[in-house]
Amino acid sequence: MKIIADANIPFVKDCFSSIGEVEVLAGREIRPGVVGDAECLLVRSVTRVDSDLLAGSKVRFVGTATIGFDHIDIEYLAKNNIGFASAPGSNANSAAEYVIAGLLEIGRRYKIRLDGKSIGIVGVGNVGSRVAKKCEALGMKVLLNDPPLQRESGDAKYLPLEELYDCDFITLNTPLTFEGADKTFHLADEKFFKSLKAGCVFFNTSRGRVVDTGALRASVRSGQLETTVLDVWENEPNIDTELLEMIDIGTPHIAGYSLDGKIAGMIMIYKAACGYFGLKAEYDVEDFSPEPDVPLLKINSGSGSEQDVLRRTVEKIYRISEDDLKLRRILDVPAEKRGEFFDDLRKNYPVRREFQNTEIELATENLSRKLKGIGFKVGNAKS
Repeated sequence: MKIIADANIPFVKDCFSSIGEVEVLAGREIRPGVVGDAECLLVRSVTRVDSDLLAGSKVRFVGTATIGFDHIDIEYLAKNNIGFASAPGSNANSAAEYVIAGLLEIGRRYKIRLDGKSIGIVGVGNVGSRVAKKCEALGMKVLLNDPPLQRESGDAKYLPLEELYDCDFITLNTPLTFEGADKTFHLADEKFFKSLKAGCVFFNTSRGRVVDTGALRASVRSGQLETTVLDVWENEPNIDTELLEMIDIGTPHIAGYSLDGKIAGMIMIYKAACGYFGLKAEYDVEDFSPEPDVPLLKINSGSGSEQDVLRRTVEKIYRISEDDLKLRRILDVPAEKRGEFFDDLRKNYPVRREFQNTEIELATENLSRKLKGIGFKVGNAKS
């Protein structure tokens, strides 16, 4: 069996070679002439999978090692009896940790104490639910908005969007949808931004097209938004560099790019492919997870405020400001090369591990509770 795979899926050749012959390519190089004689196609979000790509091919199974699948024409696959699998939840913890790193960095830059601040979470699925728990651990007041979940559960904790407008922070964690009552395309439009509390801090780690770029630019320019953190952009990889210059933190769609999340996503579609083709899965997550670079951290709880200690601890594992600085180098690149530069940042993204791989020692009881709440392993707390 021939398998075509995005080279940005780690260990994909090592893993899938157990069930077929694997050829790896950059995601944007996966084109009709390449997939014609392949039976299995493995992608990430940069590859559009539809009739233009697959018509006339031998592809029988498509897997995307991503949470979202708005780049996949699901109806086309179903009509043509092509199997499909995605990786829901695989990089959700990574994306949630990105939000926490962003909150702590914004707190440092603007001297904002997060404890007691309110954050509105729009979309409470795999990512949003984790963001909520971690923000609660930081002592923030969390307000939730998720119309589908509200209808399904009837739970009053899911509020109308309008009730989140007075929050100090707001973060988008929705899928990208184009139709129906819960359409999220340009959910954050001119009306949305004008409704937010003056000085609100805005995050988007969902999909670029959930936000109307022009409306966001206007809101930043007017001062309606105090600060903005963007990981996703309309028209990727050809992002709006004027907007990048206006915001505080901008990154190249890497919130979910922890090695742990990538491996988990790869294994999810591997097992699905094995099941589809009636083959035995020989590998699992632990077969590809290396030892962490920082297995243990000893905390000096007396070196600054609790929030400062939290931020410095997080920075030992993930420093969001470095991803921001790397993306800003795109401003020095000729316009016609910027899309390639953006893609290269993603393709050559350094290894990033999740907080769960690091154990914390010597933290106070209260600090231990917060560190554990955002994902670290914690031992030997001091009273």
